This record gives sequence, structure tokens and C-alpha cells, in this order.
Amino acid sequence: MAEGGVYRVTEVIGLSSEGWAEAAANAVATAGKTVRDLRVAEVIPQDLTIESGAVVNYRVRLAMSFKYEAAGE
Repeated sequence: MAEGGVYRVTEVIGLSSEGWAEAAANAVATAGKTVRDLRVAEVIPQDLTIESGAVVNYRVRLAMSFKYEAAGE
């Protein structure tokens, strides 16, 4: 019988002064250092930080999923 998988979804926020794509890439790279088997990241909202009328940072909130490991894997 084939086994199914169990996944957890958690939210992370990526930040970049360059753009939203870079902010998302930063979030994935950082999360990937401590969370194994990342599967999917869904962009929830995007926003930016403005100071003195100029964009300072781009922020992307991601709902990221990763697979739980069974004991002994």
C-alpha cells in the first residue's frame, strides 16, 4: 500500500532592497538553511517600506510547505 505524505505550511517574510523576486529568493534561501524538503511557496501579500518618499525595501510574505519526516527516515 502506498504511503501518503504529511506537509506543514508556515509563513515567512523575505526582504530585499532590490525587488520582490529577490525578497522571495532571500526568504527561500534562509528558510532552506534550517528546514529540509521545502516543497512549495505561495506569495501571500507583497508590500514595501517607504522612507522620505522613496522605496527602501520590498517585502514578500510566503506560505511555504515542507514534508514531515517519519521516524527513522
